[in-house]
Amino acid sequence: MDELLHAEGLAGRWSYPRSRIRMLLLENIHPAAVDRLEEAGYSVETRKGALDEDDLIAALKGVHVLGIRSKTTVSARVLEQADRLMAVAAFCIGTNQIDLEAASARGVAVFNAPYSNTRSVVELAIGLTIALMRDVADKSAAMHRGQWNKSADGARELRGKTLGIVGYGAIGSQLSVLAEALGMRVIFHDLSERLALGNARRMRSLETLLAEADVVSLHVDGRAGNTHLIGAAQFQAMKPGALFLNLSRGHVVDIGALAQAIGAGRIGGAALDVFPEEPRTNADPFDSPLMGLKNVILTPHIGGSTEEAQEAIAEFAAERLLGYLNRGDTTFCVNLPNVQLAEVSGAHRILHIHTNQPGVLAELNRELTAAGLNILGQHLKTDERTGYVITDVDRDYDPEALRALKSVAGTLRFRMLH
Repeated sequence: MDELLHAEGLAGRWSYPRSRIRMLLLENIHPAAVDRLEEAGYSVETRKGALDEDDLIAALKGVHVLGIRSKTTVSARVLEQADRLMAVAAFCIGTNQIDLEAASARGVAVFNAPYSNTRSVVELAIGLTIALMRDVADKSAAMHRGQWNKSADGARELRGKTLGIVGYGAIGSQLSVLAEALGMRVIFHDLSERLALGNARRMRSLETLLAEADVVSLHVDGRAGNTHLIGAAQFQAMKPGALFLNLSRGHVVDIGALAQAIGAGRIGGAALDVFPEEPRTNADPFDSPLMGLKNVILTPHIGGSTEEAQEAIAEFAAERLLGYLNRGDTTFCVNLPNVQLAEVSGAHRILHIHTNQPGVLAELNRELTAAGLNILGQHLKTDERTGYVITDVDRDYDPEALRALKSVAGTLRFRMLH
């Protein structure tokens, strides 16, 4: 028999077997995720491309779990009209395409896969740096036109060059290790305190890093404050002929300023894997001021698109969803308090998500007592916006008696797990 999941949220009450919990996965998410979720008893629908806001609203009617990658935007309007949505999984590193505050306000848990594709991005960064140093793209294009242009002019080794990493998180720090192993000198800049790996040296300002680096590689997050982090002034501050890479987020670079810096010879070459505006599907056209410029490599957001990375992301994000649905575990949730939970055994588990305000736990326990429930164990975790109460109770109870829980002040959502 399917295990029953019961829930009470802003959209009303539902009680379904797992096979009736609807999951929608967009953007060609790896089949490993589908296999794992279906193996656990859930119903999964997949679609190849991203959806715009109106289409996404229509598609989410009756859907409990949404899986996306980087091209689908989950706005406050989408979340407001999603009548059954409990969780969103971003099968990628970033979550800037999701309105996290709106999700929190509706008790919708958001998960991502922050580490699963780091190696793939790092390897591409190393490969692109070598290709730029040796002008591989232009030489290859000339060969395809029948032109043999063997020359050492402008071709350089990585060894002994200085790599400036902007953003020293999971990807930036791993890139640091590999670049140093290849003989590069590594400097980095990050707004947060980061442990320098190997012989890497922290630079206190972005301007100092730009002035010293032969190669600048961006690995920052997609927060709005990073928009045009690198523009005309920053390209002017770089060493003449330096190389530039962006494998982070498209909006952090002023593309027009980069095109001008390359055209003027200020920047010796560039490689970009992300862009401010990206096609929603492979069938849509792409356009950029960087097209056709010398020693510029453009790739279609493939930093994490290796078979190994996509499978790892699929497995990681699917397990996070299952942990939340099956036992209320919020480990790696980016917008709700993180609580690691074991499987519930010999009891029912009640999960209550609420705004972080005084008196909620006391009122919740009064209602549980009024329902005649014996509390076997209880845990409360809060952050600045949200509270999360996990309560294990005796098996013998009337689910209808718990309808009063939705009247507890600040309630966003509650679920009961058998």
